[in-house]
Amino acid sequence: MFTELNASGYEYNDIFYNAEFEDILSKIITCYNLMLADNVSLTNDENAIRDVLVNDYINNHLIKRRIDFRYIINPEVPLALTTGRPDIKIQHPDPFLEREAYYIIECKRLDATNPNGTTGLNAKYIENGMCRFASSFYSSHYKTNGMIGFVVEELDINENVSSINKLISTNFSKANTTQDLQYRIIVKDFEFSYCSCHNVDENNVILYHLMFDFSENIIK
Repeated sequence: MFTELNASGYEYNDIFYNAEFEDILSKIITCYNLMLADNVSLTNDENAIRDVLVNDYINNHLIKRRIDFRYIINPEVPLALTTGRPDIKIQHPDPFLEREAYYIIECKRLDATNPNGTTGLNAKYIENGMCRFASSFYSSHYKTNGMIGFVVEELDINENVSSINKLISTNFSKANTTQDLQYRIIVKDFEFSYCSCHNVDENNVILYHLMFDFSENIIK
């Protein structure tokens, strides 16, 4: 059982940007639900799943108009002031904002293999995802970013999140975690959203986590 984390309560995070990013995430959750309703077929590949989510749904002009989504979404592009290339870069359409004024979402696959070990996909979710936000690999203009876990095999998602939290505490001190993944309501009927908090350059950085269950959509 996870208690809900009140992400807006952190001293170094602006409540406005948390709220703005949660609104963005709510639209992405809507796109996820549309993918499930369409019974979309997906290959077991992180970039391929991301491309369907971004190109066929989030950036689909008909869907954007339908859900009133006005942000600029770019997959895997270079960032200002950092060498990282995140899976999804999100910018406000205002052309007068600074070059580094964007949100980032990193996507990782998750499965049921070795969930508590340092060689499973849970470990890669932390090592190649969360730790990148806790270092200079990814910049954090708004001190608020996100991750999406693509669940590609049937598993208990809450139990798997507990395994991720255990791995963080025992093997990944470099994630600089001050609050592990805790449940956070973003959309009323979506139960697999979480928040964690990380100390980065003496600032608290909020990291949102969405777990998208595509286990029934992966081409066997």
